[in-house]
Amino acid sequence: MGFAQSSICAAIHPDTGRDADPIIEVEDLHKIYETGDTKVHALRGISLKIGRGEFVGIMGASGSGKSTFMNLLGCLDTPSQGTYLLDGTNVALLSRAELARIRNEHVGFVFQGFNLLSRTTALENVELPLIYAGMRAGERHKRSRAALEKVGLGDRIHHIPSQLSGGQQQRVAIARALVNHPSILLADEPTGNLDSRTSIEIMGIFQELNERESLTIILVTHEPDIAEYARRVIHFRDGRVTRDQAVQDRRSAAAVLARLPPAEDP
Repeated sequence: MGFAQSSICAAIHPDTGRDADPIIEVEDLHKIYETGDTKVHALRGISLKIGRGEFVGIMGASGSGKSTFMNLLGCLDTPSQGTYLLDGTNVALLSRAELARIRNEHVGFVFQGFNLLSRTTALENVELPLIYAGMRAGERHKRSRAALEKVGLGDRIHHIPSQLSGGQQQRVAIARALVNHPSILLADEPTGNLDSRTSIEIMGIFQELNERESLTIILVTHEPDIAEYARRVIHFRDGRVTRDQAVQDRRSAAAVLARLPPAEDP
């Protein structure tokens, strides 16, 4: 297996080139969905590398293939053709149990809809991946509390989702994605349900995680201004990559927030 502990925890600066230490390598990746006699080509020969510690935005219109690509990267689906190496491991050769282990231990997911359990506290929501991993309660509580403190919710650990704002709920979802110390964070439209100021705050969390902890982040968004918080943007169209370039005038969430008027009390 390619998921040696030393490689997962390696601290590589986010400016490291994508080819220097690739954590993701895909070659001629295709995904075809078949419904009866109809075949839908969602991906048509994607080839690219993402280096450890990169912050990558993925953009494209609906049906461009970006969500399908994210599902493949997160081992939620398998390609119809081509090669996907995740930290040196050929994903196509893994069993269902091995794929489930990778999803739980090495990939963090953040979604637009938060996906929190409505009747459980923030702490209990964050603990879920650790429960699945069989971690003992004491260590589970400690790590979950630390993850919530990291996203600024140390004083909200016993609140249920209905007692939290949308931005706070997304912070809980980010803490849950971080609690297993993943090597990759996949975020699918994480600001889609948030107002402008809260969206910037969430992007600030992602930038801090990327810059201070060298966490590899891959973000799907349809908003160009959100993509500008990443370091590199890949554009998809009709299942193909049409553009792949570094962000020249990268936005700093901290700087943008500093220019905004103070937030109003709820």
